[in-house]
Amino acid sequence: MRTLCASTLIGEFFVIGFAGLVAMKDPDLATGTVWTVCGIAMFLSAALCGVITRPGGVALGWALQILLIASGVFVPVMFLLGVMFAAVWWASVHYGRKIDEAKALFAARTEGPDTA
Repeated sequence: MRTLCASTLIGEFFVIGFAGLVAMKDPDLATGTVWTVCGIAMFLSAALCGVITRPGGVALGWALQILLIASGVFVPVMFLLGVMFAAVWWASVHYGRKIDEAKALFAARTEGPDTA
């Protein structure tokens, strides 16, 4: 699960940075504010890569997905990108857990006693 989720979060890292570039074009938004918010969100997405397997890591990832969707208020295309990344996040968590279960089952079978 960690690899799939981390890949999604790194993709979001770059999307957040590009959204910051788009948001800078809005005359109503201060450049410093845009980059402070984007910098914090980019840091969170990178930091979550390291804590994704710890308790609450997936929940924090979901919180980031909600924030990405909500950022569509300032950069409208983020509504679409946020929903797309939320779907990819769901798939990463869902299928990542299935892969982890399959790996654990395979490891248990190969480490078991030999009956041959």
